[in-house]
Amino acid sequence: MSEILRVAVGLGDRAYDVLVGRGALAAARAELVAHFPRGRAILVTDRTVAALHLDTVSAHLAAAGLRVEPVIVEPGETSKSWAGLEAVVDAFLDLNIERSEAVIALGGGVIGDLTGFAAAVTKRGVNFIQIPTTLLSQVDSSVGGKTGINTRQGKNFAGSFHQPGLVIADRDLLATLPGRERRSGYAEIVKAALIGDAPLFQQLEAAGADVLDGTGLDAAVAAAIAFKARIVAADEREAGVRALLNLGHTFGHAFEADAPRDAIRHGEAVAVGTALAFAYSVHRGDCRADDAARVIAHLRTVGLPASPGELAHADWDAASLVARMRDDKKNRDGHITLILARAIGDAFIDPAVDEADLLTFMETQLS
Repeated sequence: MSEILRVAVGLGDRAYDVLVGRGALAAARAELVAHFPRGRAILVTDRTVAALHLDTVSAHLAAAGLRVEPVIVEPGETSKSWAGLEAVVDAFLDLNIERSEAVIALGGGVIGDLTGFAAAVTKRGVNFIQIPTTLLSQVDSSVGGKTGINTRQGKNFAGSFHQPGLVIADRDLLATLPGRERRSGYAEIVKAALIGDAPLFQQLEAAGADVLDGTGLDAAVAAAIAFKARIVAADEREAGVRALLNLGHTFGHAFEADAPRDAIRHGEAVAVGTALAFAYSVHRGDCRADDAARVIAHLRTVGLPASPGELAHADWDAASLVARMRDDKKNRDGHITLILARAIGDAFIDPAVDEADLLTFMETQLS
């Protein structure tokens, strides 16, 4: 077992820790017990993750004196729906859950978002614990308390802020993760550095593709989580500075929405979105071209796409993408909000981007 890194998310009486590293699950056994006063752990996962990890996680919980009551859903975004939410809440109630109990989310971002929202609304709120099994969910969705489901109007349009009681980011659970998924998760690590931690970006840049494995990955995960924790502590409900965490996401969500289902990964869309955010900042005169070039070079070094043409889907339309960006949840007063950059490690929020200029920029990028 490697050194376990502990990152605190400081939210007063709702503060919690994130345990990072190989063997984090075993290291967390003693503190897990306090969350399950009835000696059982209701655990939500999907069929794919269950086949890979449920036995291992159940054995760890059994070693802590806890029996597991699994709730298994279908994999994929279709479970993150009103019907999926109803099924999970009904399962909790069928098990006669008490408000003193926690539930466990074992899986990627879909499971974490769905389980967290179900926990938030069941009996007006039960606690939950995140055990993320993808790099993307370890560094992003498992920390910060955003939970939700998708609606016909868009992704995560129904949800709540509901903080977990503990997050266990165990590198052992990433062993079965395909390389493409690992790279996708890494996009959120580099995003954190680009927002407000230039020294971290320099470290990632120096490590190159080697950062995607081993103890170096643990340190990068912990650093990205620590950065996000500081932002969340300052602005839990995204009234201000927390919007910075969406660097690359307004562009990225537009690509995701316009692509066929499963054609591109979230992290791939965010990587391209981040490169575009820097390129657009250069276009407007906010950022130096060499900073944008460094960002693009690093993304490509680790195997991530850095332009729309490098995504696995190629049929893009600038007007459609900008229309998608117009529907972003961060927007105010009918204006598109973008997270842009003055430099590496110095992102800022523009709450009213010139839409005509943005459209011209996107047309140029797609050509």
